Amino acid sequence: MLYKVITFTILLIIIFVADINAFGSGSNTTREVVNRGVGLGSVIAVVASWSRNSSILWAILHGLLSWIYVIYFAITRKE
Repeated sequence: MLYKVITFTILLIIIFVADINAFGSGSNTTREVVNRGVGLGSVIAVVASWSRNSSILWAILHGLLSWIYVIYFAITRKE
């Protein structure tokens, strides 16, 4: 369980750092890639879905629903 928490935390840190660096630079190419890339909500939803269901199909569906699934996951998770 601790391994999953550490992995998830490292993944979130990498996403935040990449997001900050992409918008801080003056490169239009970098901004275009980030604008057309996967959003933070989708990444969190896929990781949360995978940790709960271990199913690629559910992870894809929840990634499409993004923040809706993240909020649902936060409300219904068991600690």
